Amino acid sequence: MSKKKINKPVPTGEYAVGTFSFTIKNDREETMYNAIGSKRSIPVKVFYPADKESVKELPKARYMSKATIDAIRKNYFVPLKYEKVESDGTNRYECYENAPFIEGERFPLILFNHGFGSFIEAHTYLYIELASHGYIVASLGHPYEGMITELDDGTVYKLAKGIISKAYSPLIPGTIALLQLQKAKGTNEELWERFDATQKKYNGYMIERIPEWEMDTKAALTYLKEHYSGIIDFENGVGVSGHSFGGATAYALCEDEPETFTCGINMDGALFGNHDGKSITTPFLQMNCEKDKTAVTVAFIKNKNVAYHAVLKDMEHLGFSDMKYAIPLKSQVGKSDPDITHNTMCGIHLEFFDTYLKKVKDKPTFESNEFVTFKEYQP
Repeated sequence: MSKKKINKPVPTGEYAVGTFSFTIKNDREETMYNAIGSKRSIPVKVFYPADKESVKELPKARYMSKATIDAIRKNYFVPLKYEKVESDGTNRYECYENAPFIEGERFPLILFNHGFGSFIEAHTYLYIELASHGYIVASLGHPYEGMITELDDGTVYKLAKGIISKAYSPLIPGTIALLQLQKAKGTNEELWERFDATQKKYNGYMIERIPEWEMDTKAALTYLKEHYSGIIDFENGVGVSGHSFGGATAYALCEDEPETFTCGINMDGALFGNHDGKSITTPFLQMNCEKDKTAVTVAFIKNKNVAYHAVLKDMEHLGFSDMKYAIPLKSQVGKSDPDITHNTMCGIHLEFFDTYLKKVKDKPTFESNEFVTFKEYQP
């Protein structure tokens, strides 16, 4: 196979992008069934604005390790495009390791959680685009629940054995029930009642893990406040985003602690979690492919603030991640052009966070077209 470069999106903002990583190791007891008795470790990878002049002589950062590529190949059961380039470490981010901070400037923070069974770098093109427009983006890893979780000291945690059968238990009836929900019709209230009954019957493990992922996110925020408050602007709170289970975590954070997590986005995540007796009081945006839009309607019936729903055409679940550039199977990433998908997702994030986190706009401008449709739900 000849070596080919991945068609990386080029960031469009006024800033270059720097990146650094750290790992939080504290006294919190690990609750994952395969690691009880140990302590929880949380890796974080940060992307931040840098001055373009300051990075001219710096090398670009490497994009994904060989261990990550091997895990993707194993867990998705498909050959990757450009696998030789990525496996030997010659593929690069459009960003720079430990680029100098911009002296005297502070930027708003967005915390990002990957999906269940995903990995910390799965949405790097999105992180880089947001950072180029003046945001600091911190992506978290979740040991044993990501396909691979790598710490700074070289420790590697693999996906826990049997975790998928725990997520949907019993596996076959649980999977069938969620597939049937994708085809369900009804009002937002009816769809939520059906989803909630389904998750309580088959997805107790997922409901239990949401608070743990919330704690991971809050631990990362505490560390960032303690060590990097000089470059982060907390005036309007903290934004959250995430894909799949990470998106459900973003929703739960806004629902549970709106004074801290003041706005959020969920990219194609079923809204697992205990939402009984709760409502969401922050602005929130749901982004879905067609088949998954029935699993998020609680956001439109319990909202005490504005809620948006963006539905992307010709999309599949993995298409919301960087995998749309690496996996050739349209059944996994969707039929839409990867660049159109990327530009649409980035544009939605920027419109939303420019309005509700930077507060440089009174209202986001969301316009439906042949690829995406928008609905707005007022409380």
